[in-house]
Amino acid sequence: MGLTDYEATTYLALTSMISGTATEISTASKVPRSRIYDILKELARKGFVEIERGRPLKYIVVPPADVFHRHRQSLLEDLEEAELELTADYESQISQVPAPIWLIHGPEKIIKKEMEIISRAKESINIRAGFMFEGEAEHLKSKINKANRRGVKTKIMAAPFTIIGNKKIHLSKELSGMQAEIRIYQIPFVKMIVRDGTEMMLIFSKFSGKEKKAVPQSAIGVWNQYPEIARNYAHVFENMWEGDMPKRG
Repeated sequence: MGLTDYEATTYLALTSMISGTATEISTASKVPRSRIYDILKELARKGFVEIERGRPLKYIVVPPADVFHRHRQSLLEDLEEAELELTADYESQISQVPAPIWLIHGPEKIIKKEMEIISRAKESINIRAGFMFEGEAEHLKSKINKANRRGVKTKIMAAPFTIIGNKKIHLSKELSGMQAEIRIYQIPFVKMIVRDGTEMMLIFSKFSGKEKKAVPQSAIGVWNQYPEIARNYAHVFENMWEGDMPKRG
């Protein structure tokens, strides 16, 4: 949290003392007396210590819960600012890469790419969820709810259920709590995500058994950034959404 070794040692000693004079704190922390005044003054400036006026001065520790809460919030703000700056740099370059189509293998990398696509959404996200991977719904919920706070509208066309492990999961329940318009359709075992009609990914997998259980190690995502292709898939999605496609529930 930005403390030097001496500052950290002094704060640690003071948490067991609650309060003390500079001499007492120097003895408890084993920080040289010649340094302790400057260190306590700096700790006060950083919000770790409060100074009570008197003769001699008395130093009172700021509770660790208060310190950690304040620094946690500051760290999160710094991380969000860094994410925005780096994402802007990334997005400014990615559109310049020729032939922007990549193959992505495995559920973890596919889910990671889905989250990345959602984080770039400015207006809309359209998802067809013919199946889902383990843990994917929670990742989607977090990112989509965050996108919703930015004003992004999400539509999800989901199959009635998916098999995760050996368990039959009803997607209407799995997706509950998500800030999106969700409809249950009889759709093929294919996944698709399109954002803003400019970027998309199709996800395929092999399936086994009568219950049509996805084989995770076979999963592959086709990530595409050709706007004309993404726009076409977004148009098809909207037609299906507004049309008479068989629904369930």
